[in-house]
Amino acid sequence: MVSLTADMSPLRPDRNLALELVRATEAASIRAVPFIGRGDKEAADGAAVDAMRAFLGTVNFQGRVVIGEGEKDNAPMLFNGEVVGSGRGPECDIAVDPIDGTSLTAAGRQNALSVIAVSDRGTMLDASTVFYMDKLVTGPAGVGVVDIRLPIGENIRLLSKALDKPIDEIVVSVLNRPRHEKLIEEIREAGAGTRLMSDGDVAGGINAARHGARTDMCVGVGGSPEGIVTACAIKALGGHIQGRLWPRDDDERQRGIDAGLKMDHVYEAEDLVQGDNTLFVATGVTDGQLVAGVRREGNYVYTESVVLRGASGTLRRISSEHLVSKWL
Repeated sequence: MVSLTADMSPLRPDRNLALELVRATEAASIRAVPFIGRGDKEAADGAAVDAMRAFLGTVNFQGRVVIGEGEKDNAPMLFNGEVVGSGRGPECDIAVDPIDGTSLTAAGRQNALSVIAVSDRGTMLDASTVFYMDKLVTGPAGVGVVDIRLPIGENIRLLSKALDKPIDEIVVSVLNRPRHEKLIEEIREAGAGTRLMSDGDVAGGINAARHGARTDMCVGVGGSPEGIVTACAIKALGGHIQGRLWPRDDDERQRGIDAGLKMDHVYEAEDLVQGDNTLFVATGVTDGQLVAGVRREGNYVYTESVVLRGASGTLRRISSEHLVSKWL
């Protein structure tokens, strides 16, 4: 197995794949800046996609897009099966979301990210035929404790005990959607609080798994691409993630079955992404709990990114400043 953090080229031994990928998420985030709060999520996504694709083309790896975002709403996208990278270096599966939270970006709300997840070739679940997934994410305390097959109230009680934290102090993140009305009601009936997200469940899942974060669990139906991306991050955080595919109709269900996906099956972290040779990188587009958003001051643009490496369980923060003249 070729390490995803090995030197990619004898000509540039100091280049690290994770740091190269950060350049791509930084580029996508910066290019989205003119569209923050402008109400046009398609334009924001298109600018981010173009920037990410251009920078991925310079990275020394052989990347195959297993999960590309955008197909479900006809948005611009890095398409499934697209080959990216320089053609040299390790063969990798990648999941990309140039902007996780296009609606957040268009509205100028918090928690929009640009994200890339990478694993060894053939290790990432291709769930592209079913666009949504029911997920349960917690930090390390939930490993072997909570289970997506249990009622949410029972999972809250189990996690409360594992964390040695009163139930009324447990906070659960959920996407604010009509499909979650009953789930939200059950969380509150169990005595826990909710943090309702308007979008961006990658950040919601990671925040639920991070040490010292203000949420303890993230549940509910969100995007399948986001589930795969989140799984790569959870591997590094030592947290818990489970997912069940959520087809919207019989036709989508059959497409998933034809593609070899299991319906009514609980996918564990190892089913979503095999092994721990994973990388997750994210750059903030707008401010959030995980990272700060892009900020412009005079002739400079500032970005904040995180890099999570599964093999070492390391989370690194990268703060960068960029000349406006080179970007905007």
